[in-house]
Amino acid sequence: MGLKSVLSKLFAARVNRHINHMRQNAVQLQHQTLLHLIKQASATAFGKDHHFQNIHTYEDFKLNVPVRDYEDLRPYIDRVTHGEPDVMWPGKPAYLAKTSGTTSGVKYIPISKESMPEHIKAARNALLSYIHETGKADFVDGKMIFLQGSPVMSKKAGIATGRLSGIVAHHVPAYLQKNRLPSYEVNCIDDWEQKVDAIVEETYDADMRLISGIPPWCQMYFDRLSAKAGGKKIKDIFPNFKLFVYGGVNYEPYRARIEESIGFGIDTIETYPASEGFIAFQDSQKDKGLLLLADSGIFYEFIPSEEYFNENPSRLSLGQVELNKNYALILNTNAGLWGYSIGDTVKFTSLNPYKIVVSGRIKHYISAFGEHVIGEEVEHALMSVAREEGVDVVEFTVAPQVNPADGLPYHEWFVEFGKTPADMPAFAQKVDRVLQQKNIYYYDLIEGNILRPLVVRCLQPDSFINFMRSQGKLGGQNKVPRLSNDRKIADALAGYII
Repeated sequence: MGLKSVLSKLFAARVNRHINHMRQNAVQLQHQTLLHLIKQASATAFGKDHHFQNIHTYEDFKLNVPVRDYEDLRPYIDRVTHGEPDVMWPGKPAYLAKTSGTTSGVKYIPISKESMPEHIKAARNALLSYIHETGKADFVDGKMIFLQGSPVMSKKAGIATGRLSGIVAHHVPAYLQKNRLPSYEVNCIDDWEQKVDAIVEETYDADMRLISGIPPWCQMYFDRLSAKAGGKKIKDIFPNFKLFVYGGVNYEPYRARIEESIGFGIDTIETYPASEGFIAFQDSQKDKGLLLLADSGIFYEFIPSEEYFNENPSRLSLGQVELNKNYALILNTNAGLWGYSIGDTVKFTSLNPYKIVVSGRIKHYISAFGEHVIGEEVEHALMSVAREEGVDVVEFTVAPQVNPADGLPYHEWFVEFGKTPADMPAFAQKVDRVLQQKNIYYYDLIEGNILRPLVVRCLQPDSFINFMRSQGKLGGQNKVPRLSNDRKIADALAGYII
């Protein structure tokens, strides 16, 4: 055991005491956070427009600050991106995180000098929580890789601008810099496929112990490593590789294939970072729930998902939430986002401490006939049957077919399999039954002959990689939506059907 791993255990114990304080005082810390944020921003343009000087309680806040998405906040954000100071948060942002929105095109999310350290602290604490619980710290003595976007920054009105993962690359603590791969030069390669090939060459003979990234792009890295090694498993290429850190998507659809590539069921840590803030991380290997970060400069609000599109939906603070109920997540941050609907839905798995799972996207659903099928339901239906049948799923997406050439409308599932079902119609039938059990509205539509059972379209190998390449969204933080209420993705994938 090296010096770094010994010291990391001591540091982990110290940090865990602070995390325990947060676990035990989350509601109080959230109240303090709201009042602190209001005080800090009271002299900004947004604060003056929304009477921050008169806000003393959460009820006051709700009366003065409406819930908005990016487009609704855009008049303020545009002022920020044009270089105006003191618009939503004191001064100018330290960075603008550039993201791709499904409805807003390119989005620019402000990151302040106050919010940036919270991103780094949360990522660090996720690893330290793992060390404290398991006692496993050897990974800090070897190499670590973070598959991320380019750290090259541009300027917008004098503000450094780039992808979140590229911005974070500039803030990796000094004690990890010598352990970190890829090199800065390789990280700056913009083309994702060239970048992955260069990472393979740079890491192939390294003592890789921790690998982090979005699962589908990590799988591409594993595939190319294995190809270079003549088909070897990752465990044989990196014998000390023991920890996989991921975020951005539900891991379960990728787990079987990734573990097959690695050669064993590796320890994993799920994180929930976003350009808007680092929201939660998995703090225990015994529990898949993610610990909500109650003292990280974010005040959270929760809208019951079934009320989200109502004119006056309920807005709840942390102390008002219930277990196992879907909520749209609303953020108020120390980078100046107010009443901001991030677009995700979450579900609480524990209230002591407060732990969540990400259950989907509030606008990613299918409700062509009022069924309101959500991501959590389709993932459960497909993956539970796939496990039962011994089938590997590489990637998938679902869309409604409202105007079929013949017969009733149906949900069309585009699935790329690693191992294809022996009997596809029987497989589709099982998936449909599970989905009916998960969603009573879908069940009623099937029973009432409004919809017919779902149809699975089997796609060619690498269909989703080729599709993402065609969209200019290969790699980085890009993800394929699981659900669409229109046919744009479905029609593009039709050419890949076997």
